[in-house]
Amino acid sequence: MKTYSAKPTEVERKWYIVDAQGCVLGRLASFVAVRLRGKHKPIYTPHVDTGDHVVVINAEKIALTGKKWDQKLYHRHSGYMGGLKSMTAKQLLEKRPEDLVTRAVRGMLPKNRLGRNMLKKLKVYAGSEHPHVAQKPETLQP
Repeated sequence: MKTYSAKPTEVERKWYIVDAQGCVLGRLASFVAVRLRGKHKPIYTPHVDTGDHVVVINAEKIALTGKKWDQKLYHRHSGYMGGLKSMTAKQLLEKRPEDLVTRAVRGMLPKNRLGRNMLKKLKVYAGSEHPHVAQKPETLQP
């Protein structure tokens, strides 16, 4: 018996919708990352993108445990001297709630071209409305 290796042309991609309301950020991110990578499929191949498209709604209603709302910091750098900008999770939630989920999922994907392509299949929306109704996404419970 030979080891099966999936080819990019024979991968069937589905669309899933995940409601983030009341979910803990890390647990939701790991659940979504597994779906984006395709590890839930029997044809999973590490060097091929076998994952599905995931739409996350209600990102503004995500939960964090403990004191993470005030203590968890997100950094970005402008590239200039002294250009480090930091904001807490609470500030990021007020400004860009989609980035909380996107950054958490990005950290759980491979750090290469394959991981960047997998991240393109993630769509995050702050509210409950999304423009992907035509794809007929299936609802998933994390």
